[in-house]
Amino acid sequence: MRRLVVAVALLLAAATSAHAADVPTQPVYDANGRVIETPLAPPEQAAVLTQERAKAIFLAYPKVRHWLDRYPKRGRTTDVEFDEDSRYWQVNVWWGNAGEIATGRVDDATSNVTEAWTGPQVAWKMARGYEGAFGGKKINSYPVWLTFCAIFLLGLLDWRRPFSLRNLDLIALLSFSVSLWFFNHGNVFASAPLAYPPLVYLIGRGLWIGLTGRSTPGATRWPVWLLLAAVAFGAGFRVTEYNVRNSNVIDVGYSGVIGAERIVHGEWPYGHMPVEEDLKACGPKDQEGEIRERIQTNGRCESANPRGDTYGPVAYESYIPGYLARGWSGKWDDLPAAHATVIAFDLLCILGLALVGLRFGGPPFAATLAFAWTAYPFTQYASSSNTNDSLLPAFLIWGFWLVTSPWARGAFVALAGWTKFAVLVVAPMWVTYRLTRRQIVRAAAGFAAATLAAFSIVLLEPNVGHALRVFWERTVSWQLSRESPFSIWDWRQYQAKGIPNLEILQRFLQALLVAAALVFALVPRRKTPLQLAALTGVLLLGFELVLTHWSYLYIPWFFPFVAYATLAPAEPVSEPQPDEYAVPELVAAG
Repeated sequence: MRRLVVAVALLLAAATSAHAADVPTQPVYDANGRVIETPLAPPEQAAVLTQERAKAIFLAYPKVRHWLDRYPKRGRTTDVEFDEDSRYWQVNVWWGNAGEIATGRVDDATSNVTEAWTGPQVAWKMARGYEGAFGGKKINSYPVWLTFCAIFLLGLLDWRRPFSLRNLDLIALLSFSVSLWFFNHGNVFASAPLAYPPLVYLIGRGLWIGLTGRSTPGATRWPVWLLLAAVAFGAGFRVTEYNVRNSNVIDVGYSGVIGAERIVHGEWPYGHMPVEEDLKACGPKDQEGEIRERIQTNGRCESANPRGDTYGPVAYESYIPGYLARGWSGKWDDLPAAHATVIAFDLLCILGLALVGLRFGGPPFAATLAFAWTAYPFTQYASSSNTNDSLLPAFLIWGFWLVTSPWARGAFVALAGWTKFAVLVVAPMWVTYRLTRRQIVRAAAGFAAATLAAFSIVLLEPNVGHALRVFWERTVSWQLSRESPFSIWDWRQYQAKGIPNLEILQRFLQALLVAAALVFALVPRRKTPLQLAALTGVLLLGFELVLTHWSYLYIPWFFPFVAYATLAPAEPVSEPQPDEYAVPELVAAG
């Protein structure tokens, strides 16, 4: 009997297997190509969790619960949806005028919360601490970052005066790393406040040097040949290892390539960036289900970057050589044109600083300034992110090298200002650096000529007035009204208990910055190059201090001038005076 039962069971199993093998997994066609059989759709698998259970799990998650404790329960709404394809529950929490205050996912099979984003992390993916989001994983790794910091200090510290202000200045420049650590771990409410102590300290030091004209005692102890060898090796390593091989291109660098392509093809960049909207998709979905690649009005399949036209025209014109040399596929891929542009301007900063140092302090100062840029981790951070943040300092550095030429001084500060508008805060001081009518007129003429050249591309548009209005709306107007959690000034948008509203203080400091920009145009009346560098650093630091949307990528803006003020020799090379300062020869009467 037992053998009979086993035989019947084996027979049934074989029959079932044969039937399963006969079930088609794809359409079956006859000899004429007609479909004769289609696969059966698999039965829908029911969700393990209920909507209420998924909601309860998410709201009880510690990170979410602690953030929601800042809001009253009254007025709070929660949406819960099940994604059948990925088998997770999407949970979104809203409250009053604050909008969406938490979002995340609950895995249906395991009941685990796989994603939980609160506060700034809801709308800003860059606030979530994704590994390598800026600059790639290499520059953000502990060994690489700490090596940069160590080389920076070893080469620049005055070991004979360990407690000098010079050494403290160098440590302050590196202390932004503490803030960056919290940013990389998605803790914006810790990272943003920690950026302000070094900003305030460096402003204070710059004011002292700029108003007194006194350099900081101390000197670099490495010999010139060793500094120059480190610069040569470091520059090559920055290019090959930390840009070409191990870096990424964020939206800022991508926008430069788009703008260059638009200009080359006879189009004004503003209002003509690639968008998604309801355009036809031409690419796959990303992890969030978003399709960025769309057929644009020009007929090309391009990756969207709708807010890429928020910078000055020079920010796009500077990418034209890179675009002509390396091209652009239309996609947000490796973007070799962006890499080429950033590498070129990074090297221009190093070379420019060497020339500045050579002119105002001789070979030791030249090697010191070039080494400082090469070894400073935040300049590499910007380079590895392939942003346009090395363009601004490059123009200012070369303008400073030619500081006694009013035409060049005015032109370069204009080029920097029409790259990123922050530099316009130093324009009055640079134009009036030599307080004589002839010098001011020439510097203003240089500024005007560079401005006209930068904006000449507006003639690509049939209606210049409309084009300039679009420019204003897409750049200055949007920048003034944008919201951002990456400073302490705009946290009021979250309307959360315990989060301060510092708008009044920000407005006061902004007014103080404008006043300082005007005062420094006249005081001190006779500035030395050291004072001009120090006060340039102060104004750029002050701009970043009151800026709503602040980033570590902006640190290279002020770094060259802070480095100059900190590392300048006690006895700079004498600078020849222009004709306006020449002492008139006394001629005897008769």
